[in-house]
Amino acid sequence: MKRFDTRNGAHFAFTDRWGGVSTSPYGELNLGGAVGDDPVAVLENRRLAARSLGLDPADVVWMNQVHGAEVAVVTERQPQGSAPTVDAVVTDRPLALAVLTADCTPVLLADPVAGVAGAAHAGRPGLAAGVVPAVVRAMVELGARPERIVAATGPAVCGRCYEVPEELRAEVSALVPAAYARTSWGTPALDVPAGVAAQLADAGVTELVRSSDCTLESADHFSYRREQRTGRLASYVWLGSELS
Repeated sequence: MKRFDTRNGAHFAFTDRWGGVSTSPYGELNLGGAVGDDPVAVLENRRLAARSLGLDPADVVWMNQVHGAEVAVVTERQPQGSAPTVDAVVTDRPLALAVLTADCTPVLLADPVAGVAGAAHAGRPGLAAGVVPAVVRAMVELGARPERIVAATGPAVCGRCYEVPEELRAEVSALVPAAYARTSWGTPALDVPAGVAAQLADAGVTELVRSSDCTLESADHFSYRREQRTGRLASYVWLGSELS
């Protein structure tokens, strides 16, 4: 797991696939509850991951992600099994926000001055639909200012590996030009992390930390493209001291 903290109290963390209790093909630290893994193992993995970060598992907000651009404002702990069906969440409460991925780009955001955090799941459809500017707008409505937001993107498939048909590349890059890419073997591709970075910049967010890990290339991360039946990574953002 990788973690970094800012001086003014924003915390970001990104899991890898190690240190959990799930077995093949989800081994070890699968945090996704909708991939066919044993639900008891997933709950234990979520508990282990949260505790390793100094978080109370009950303070972590999850999403039922659907590759869209809807944003939910979360103001309280979630009862188990009641995750909102959205691809972005924002809060101004002492909660941690989590994103599940296995090639898509997790986007974490925090404005410690306003006490507002946000998280988004940006796959190809979400990028094209505008989930990134949507989550920034939702944070601004809670009092955040784009120029104060610190953003981070986690492990995701890179533009050198994310091969797509030429028609799909043209469709997405017409909406997000920065996503236009070519694979390392010369075929059409999309660079979703680059598209996310461009959308954040367009929204006024100037401070961005980007992961260098490509999930397809890294054996330490889950990759749907590489394995199909596999687990999910989690990326977390929260503000202030540890919540437990």
